Amino acid sequence: MAVPAAGPARRIGQHPRRLNSPSPGAATGRPFITIRRPTMRTRQSTRRGALRKLAAGLGLLLPLAIAAPAMAADNYPSKPIRLVVGYPPGGSNDIAARIIAPELGQALGASVVVENRAGANGVIGADHVAKSEADGYTLLLSSISPIVLAPQTMKTPPFYAPKAFKAVNMMALTPEAIAVGPKLSGVKSLKDLLDRAKTQQITLSSSGTGGLPHLTIELLRKVQPNIVHVPYKGAGPAVTDTLGAHVDGIVMDLPPLYSLIKEKRLTPLAVTSEKRVDFLSDVPTAQEVLPGFNVENWVGIFAPAGTPDAVVAKLDAALRKAVAESKVKTLLADAAMAPAVLDSPQAFQKRLADDYVRWGKVIKDAGVELSN
Repeated sequence: MAVPAAGPARRIGQHPRRLNSPSPGAATGRPFITIRRPTMRTRQSTRRGALRKLAAGLGLLLPLAIAAPAMAADNYPSKPIRLVVGYPPGGSNDIAARIIAPELGQALGASVVVENRAGANGVIGADHVAKSEADGYTLLLSSISPIVLAPQTMKTPPFYAPKAFKAVNMMALTPEAIAVGPKLSGVKSLKDLLDRAKTQQITLSSSGTGGLPHLTIELLRKVQPNIVHVPYKGAGPAVTDTLGAHVDGIVMDLPPLYSLIKEKRLTPLAVTSEKRVDFLSDVPTAQEVLPGFNVENWVGIFAPAGTPDAVVAKLDAALRKAVAESKVKTLLADAAMAPAVLDSPQAFQKRLADDYVRWGKVIKDAGVELSN
């Protein structure tokens, strides 16, 4: 009886698959492939290698990311720029935009096109710019009302101006004018008006609720509560009723009243600027009677938040150059605006934030009804 050949000896505890048996490939003649699972050390090494490659890639991209804004500024502007106005053609903001656009374009070496996006007291146009790409090609020309006053009279403001916009710079200032019509022909000064209000009710018209003329009247009411605000829907009706002696006087941005004052159809009592304006130098400031009474409506240019600083710097330099042109100064004066720029975009940004707080308090104290 044949005895089977004994297999290779196995030590106790040795796994059968680890016997020193011939490779299966040796018997079949086919190549034998061994699959090994990666060890923990191998996986960690692979992960470290991948991270090193990723870091190296990011290191290559980082200088490009840092350089991108500078490259954009170097090429800016390379196409036309839109200057958005939140009012229809013909208003003071539109007039200011059309005065500055050609000279600004010449200073930048690109065309600047005025675009009117009217509605909601200028807020619609402002909101459009706030939500535009921050590349310097969509700008806003605005006075204080569309971005500081009107949003704070809304239950749900579409933007918070100090964070939604990057200031370029101011280009002009215009005060409010306090004037009387034929109904108060005997009143010749702001002091006369306040004295008259001690014994009788004085009605002052404005272009509407929540605007700078209205808030100026509210400041006057703090001095003399017998002053009553009579709001109209626009400057035209307010002027008409003042000239028609339906109300005693009017408070309005100076531009709509300028020609009527020059024609002596309205009697100016005061302007609310810090200093007398050159083109009405015989009209005193309100501060000469009421120290600290300073209300100025600025006009300036803004870019969307996030616009590169280098682009804003180019715009600021171009705006300064444009405002310094004698032609621009003459046209602004003819429109009852005083040319004015601040030291830097940062100074105008601070002015925006400060005015937002100041007028927000006046709006709240006056109990201005909030709109939707």
